[in-house]
Amino acid sequence: MVKIVVLFLVLFSFTLNAQNNENLLMKKIKTFVSPKVFTKDKAYLDILFSPNEKYYTKNGRVDSIKVIQTLKDNGILKLFFKKPQEMTLTFKTSANSLFFIKIMSDTLQNIGYYRYVTQESTLNNKEFIWKISLTTEYATDPVVLSKELAKSSCSIVDVIRKSPIDWTYIIDIDSAKLNTTVLKKGVELKLKRSLYSYWLDVSQIKKLKITSSRRNSWYPYIAYYDKSLKLLRVVKKDKKVRKITLDMKKNTYYLKISDIYTLKNIKDSLLLLPIKN
Repeated sequence: MVKIVVLFLVLFSFTLNAQNNENLLMKKIKTFVSPKVFTKDKAYLDILFSPNEKYYTKNGRVDSIKVIQTLKDNGILKLFFKKPQEMTLTFKTSANSLFFIKIMSDTLQNIGYYRYVTQESTLNNKEFIWKISLTTEYATDPVVLSKELAKSSCSIVDVIRKSPIDWTYIIDIDSAKLNTTVLKKGVELKLKRSLYSYWLDVSQIKKLKITSSRRNSWYPYIAYYDKSLKLLRVVKKDKKVRKITLDMKKNTYYLKISDIYTLKNIKDSLLLLPIKN
C-alpha cells in the first residue's frame, strides 16, 4: 500500500511539473501573438510546441528566441505594421554600460537601424537599462537581432513583448567583444573610405604603422581602449599626416581611428601594417 502511495505521488509530481513547464511555455507564447490568434490557434500551438521540453534552456527558462523562430517559421508571428509606428526598444544587461551601448549601437546599425532617440539610460549596481524609440514599418526581428549579437559573443537571455510596439531584451554580455577586424603581426590591412570611425582589435600586436593615401588630408584622432572599452589615452595631430607609427602600450585592446575635423578628409584609404618585433 505504501509503495502504491509513493508511486502515485511521484507520478503526480512528474505530471504537475510537466504541466507547469507547459504553462510557462504557453504563457510566453501568448505574449508574442494577439489574444485572437492565440485562442484560434491554441490546438495547433499545442502540437507545434510538442514536446515542450526542447523550448527550455538548461537553467529552466523558456528559450524565447527558439519560440519566436518557430512562430515565424509557421507564419504566426506578425512583425510588420500597417503603417509606420513609433516603437520602443528596451535593452537590459548586468554590467559595463559604455561597452554595452557601443555593441548595441553597432548591432542596430548592422540590422538597418540608424535613427533612434534615447529615452532612458539607467545604471545601478546590478543592472544597466537603455531604452530607445524609433519610427519603423516593422518590429525588430528578435531572431535577426540574436544572430547579429552573437557576432559580438553576446546572447539574448529573454525577450519580453509588452505590446506590438514595445519590446524588452535582456542580454548577456559576460563574454562580449567588439565585432571588428583583428590586426595580426605582419598582415597589412587597407581601410577604405568610411562615414564612421574605424574600430580595430589590436590585442595581438605591439606596434602599428599607418600610411595615409596622398589624396587624403588626414588629421589623426586616435583613441586607445582597454578590453572593457575604458579610454586609456588619445593621440591628436592638428596637422596633415602621411605616416605615423603607434605603440600599443600595456592593456590596449581596441583602437579607434578617426579625424579631428571630419572623416571626409579621408578621401581614399589608410594602409595599416602591424610591425613585427
